[in-house]
Parts: sequence; C-alpha cells; structure tokens
Amino acid sequence: MSVLPLVSQLVQLPFFRYFKVNIYCDCPLWPDDSMCMMRACSVCECDDGEVPKPWLAAEQRVPCNAAAQKEAGGCDDTKCAAELDATVDRGLDPGMQQQLLQLKGWRGYNNPWMAEGDEDEEYLYINLLSNPERYTGYQGEHAHRIWSGVYSQGCLQQLDSVEQRILHRLLSGMHASISMHLSAKWLVDEAAGVWGPNLTEFERRLGTPDVKDRVENLYFSFLFVLRAVLKAAPLLERFDYSVGDPGHDSAAGELVRALVRLPGGLPAACPMPFDEARLWRGEEGEAIKAQLQAAFRNITTLMDCVGCEKCKLWGKLQTLGIATALKVLHSSQDALHLERNEVIALINTLERLASSIAYYRDLSTQLAAQQPAWARD
Repeated sequence: MSVLPLVSQLVQLPFFRYFKVNIYCDCPLWPDDSMCMMRACSVCECDDGEVPKPWLAAEQRVPCNAAAQKEAGGCDDTKCAAELDATVDRGLDPGMQQQLLQLKGWRGYNNPWMAEGDEDEEYLYINLLSNPERYTGYQGEHAHRIWSGVYSQGCLQQLDSVEQRILHRLLSGMHASISMHLSAKWLVDEAAGVWGPNLTEFERRLGTPDVKDRVENLYFSFLFVLRAVLKAAPLLERFDYSVGDPGHDSAAGELVRALVRLPGGLPAACPMPFDEARLWRGEEGEAIKAQLQAAFRNITTLMDCVGCEKCKLWGKLQTLGIATALKVLHSSQDALHLERNEVIALINTLERLASSIAYYRDLSTQLAAQQPAWARD
C-alpha cells in the first residue's frame, strides 16, 4: 500500500480529526481590514460533546492554579498551561523536566520553529472534516499580502546556503499544495454549495512549464515530511492515540504502524533529497539555524493575519506540520518528544501533500485532454 491510502484513512479517525487552534485572534502586523465575509470562509466549531472525552479530562485533571481553575474551570490558554507545566516539573532534574513538558493538552509550543502565543489566547477544537480545505472566495490584495510576507523574510531573499534553499522549497511546496487544493475544490456555486475542479485556475497556478519549480517543490515537501514521519517511527508507534473508543484507538495505532513500516523501508519509500546530518555545519551553522527559525516563527505569526477563518485554520495546521517535520529531522531520537497537536498536524500535512500530488496528476491529465490533438503530439 502507498502513502496516500494510509494517510487518507488516518485523517478520518477521531484522533487526527480534531485540531486545537486559536482561530479568533488579532493580526499583530497590520489592521485586520479584510476579513472574508463569504459563508464558505467561516469555520464550524466542535459541539461540546464532540471532542474526545479523554482529551478534555486530561486538561481538567490537574489544576493550574486555584484562581484559574475556579474561574475558568480548566486550562484553556497558554498562561494556564505553562503554569500546569511548572507544577508538574517542580523539583525534577532538567532532563526529566524537558520530557514532562510534553503534556497531552499542550499545543505544540515546545518547538523552536513555532512562535509562542499571547498569554490570554483562547483555543478551540475544530473538526477538520467539517471544515475541508478548499476555495472559499478569499483572494486579492489581502491574500497576496500574506504570501508576500512569507517570501519576504530577510534570510530567504538571497538563498546563499543549502539550509536557506531547503526552507524556501518547503514553503513553496506548502504554497503549491494549498494552490492545488483550491484549484481541485473550487467554489463553483456558492448558493448551492458546489465545489469542483477549476482547470483554468489550475493551469495558471501549477499547470504550465514556467511554474514547474512549484511542482518540484511540492514533491520535495512531500518527501521532506514523509522522511520526518518515518524518522519519528519509534515515537509514533508508541504514542497514545486514545480517544475513548477502543476500536478507533487500535485502528489509529495499526494504521500508523503500517505507515512507518512501509514495504522496502525508509530508502525505498523516501529517497533522500538531501542529508539533514550535513546541515548546520561549519562556523555559521548555528547562526543560520537561528535566523531560519526566527523567520519561520515570523511566518507562523503571519497566519494570524489571514482574513479567512478556514484558510487560517489550514494555514496554521500546515505551518505547524512543517515546523514539526523540521523539529523531527533536526532532533536526536532520544531527545525527540512530540505533543498531540504536533502529531495531528504532521500526519494531516503529509496527507495534504500526498493528495495534492494525486490532484496534480489528475488535473494535468484533464488539462491535456482539453488540448487539440496536434498540441498533444
């Protein structure tokens, strides 16, 4: 079995379906002046009884402090969760402290590639299946401003080092994947709620030879994230996928094991587009890493400025997925810890990239079939 059927099944399961995210946040970079008002832009929140009960119980089990517990009834912001971590860690040696920071209710912020949120940020659980990634009508100057901000990071302007080129290709590949999903699921009729392929948009974004670098970067990003998943195999195989349903719990574990044990192993499943062991070498290695991490953190902050709720949701998930892949590939096995939201984002990002490649092949065939016979020869 190939990657796409496995990850397609995984993202249908409850564990990978619910993503915790701060959707209703202010843009720290410019006035929030272009919120998409189309119905397709909005996000449907989870009902109270929809989120897996073990997750909610874990957040309620340990009081953060008496005042916060009494007033809010649990740990729903970064300040409260940080205080919870401090309570767990008190009196332990630094090595054990670092391991116990990985709590099930924590939101993936123990990651050097991710920006920390404000103390008063509130998070919601969002059902990803109820909020699919597709074209919503969000476009124009505001959307272009987001992507301009992504590519205008100072250390991504010259691309003098291998590390800079890799990060640029990852971002370009993520951009291509998003473009592919928008083209494959275009809003054809808003009133009727009909989505379908838009070959004109596909051709403009990804379907011509002059943008083949975008497609190559899509494949690169897929291989990069797949390498991270396979490198994290020992951790992923023993991860707790409990959602309170034994059938779903075991199915998640079995599918993850099938994914990380692909026939032929790592070399066959994921050819090496680069050797991560050679990165960050030399006198400037650590300085380059710090610059790129700062740039990526800026990009994760840019996601707060996306003016379409659904686009913001998927932008945040996929930037966390890429950040998690970077964290995995640049961590030693014994020092690697992943939080629940990181695992969810990593697998969903892999699925997004894999399905983008499948959509690309399908729409390329459809586009070619529209051309006259003499042009296809």
